Amino acid sequence: MNSSAQSDPAAEAAVGWREYSPIDLPIILAVSLEQFIAKGYHATSVREIARAVGVTVPAIYYHFENKQALLVSLLEKALEALTSKIEGALAEADDDPVSQLSALVQGIAMYMAHYSEIAFLDNERRALTPENLAWYIHARDDIETPLQRAVDAGVESGLFQTTEPHECCRAILAMCQGIAGWYRMGGPISPSELAERYSHIALAVVEHRTAD
Repeated sequence: MNSSAQSDPAAEAAVGWREYSPIDLPIILAVSLEQFIAKGYHATSVREIARAVGVTVPAIYYHFENKQALLVSLLEKALEALTSKIEGALAEADDDPVSQLSALVQGIAMYMAHYSEIAFLDNERRALTPENLAWYIHARDDIETPLQRAVDAGVESGLFQTTEPHECCRAILAMCQGIAGWYRMGGPISPSELAERYSHIALAVVEHRTAD
């Protein structure tokens, strides 16, 4: 696993939303992430995780109730990191809808690029129990809300010409989430450059019109 592609949310608040430091995951969670990414949640057993960590199965259960708890803990880390990035981006943005939407998209895109492994676990949400899925959807809604708010404000002010603000918001989120599946560090475009491009695309999606 590329540890440089993960983060410690508490540390991020200190260094700023554009800075990404390695996460210090407990070894059990770090190995679980590796296994889930390599094999998928359902194809990974607690026994395999224990073997890779170098402990017994009861030792895993001492710290985590079951395999589901491992996935939930990792998703919590992912949500904490993403929330931190979004809040940091918004704090720097101006009050207008264009600046707000651009900042949000850049924050999400940067997170997806830098933390692609843990971000990719969103695909395993289908493995959550109904109760945990309800929690996760609610948490995701909290992240979607400021994005929808920015789009709605832009439509109300006449800066965005789209007649489908809700669908635009969903399309922008899906576009950003897709980064985790294909982006690799060290490629021809940096995360910050990618984020800038995606902010321009997002503004095109909502049909942003500049003043004449």
